[in-house]
Amino acid sequence: MTQLKRALLDSELDELNRSILSMGSLVDTAIGHAIESLMSVDIAQANAVIAGDAEINRLRFHIEERAYVILATQQPMARDLRTVITAMHMAIEMERIGDHAAGIARIVTRLEGMPLPPLLLEAQAELREEAAAETPDESVDDENDDKAGIDEMALDNEVGNSGLALGDEASSKRLKLARLPKMAKRARSMFNRAIAAYLERDVEKAMAIVKRDRKINRQYRKFFAEAMAELSSQNVVEIPTYLLWIAHNLERIGDRTTNMAERIVFMVTAQYTEVLEEYE
Repeated sequence: MTQLKRALLDSELDELNRSILSMGSLVDTAIGHAIESLMSVDIAQANAVIAGDAEINRLRFHIEERAYVILATQQPMARDLRTVITAMHMAIEMERIGDHAAGIARIVTRLEGMPLPPLLLEAQAELREEAAAETPDESVDDENDDKAGIDEMALDNEVGNSGLALGDEASSKRLKLARLPKMAKRARSMFNRAIAAYLERDVEKAMAIVKRDRKINRQYRKFFAEAMAELSSQNVVEIPTYLLWIAHNLERIGDRTTNMAERIVFMVTAQYTEVLEEYE
């Protein structure tokens, strides 16, 4: 490849990276605003998230179109080719994550007028207490994921073995709305790490994302058990059902971010890998 062609290809790849970064920023903001709209039952903000999904969709198609142009005109090879293919997959996954954020916002619009204040007040108080006690060193959270997960996974197994324990023990559980912003915070952290891993070509950072996804999955299973207990103990089913849908959307965001991590590993190493197997 001549220096001129190399310079042109590098310029095209840089533009592709900038588009990935721009789209990632929009998706991250959409997730954050969707959860904020839930915690304040802000219908206007929820509608803004729904409307903003169109720009995320537009960027997805823009990235795909630019990728096709690069493939057709530059005929990249080796890592360059894998970079273009990965960018396309990243755009597809980010567009779907944007759909999940918009889905959360749509559910929020259905909550208008429902009796949520007690749940919200409890969640807001719990989040304030935890924020006050939280260490600013985020690496501590990463290091403790596996240690903290041992007891949680044991609890999950107990719940699973008892058919989600919808009897006396389960009925005593309260649906903890505070789990949802915690799941969203972790999902956004995973997502931003995936974007950084793509831009930095960092395999270790991509692999570490999977450990964080396991935490989201555990949080989702806990919320699911609480929601099932709540559904079995009262006549009103709409609120627990809607909140469970929101939790499912957050869990899927984690899964799609893991898909992005797998593609990043492929981009750098040229090896297809199911990164989840590394931690199971």
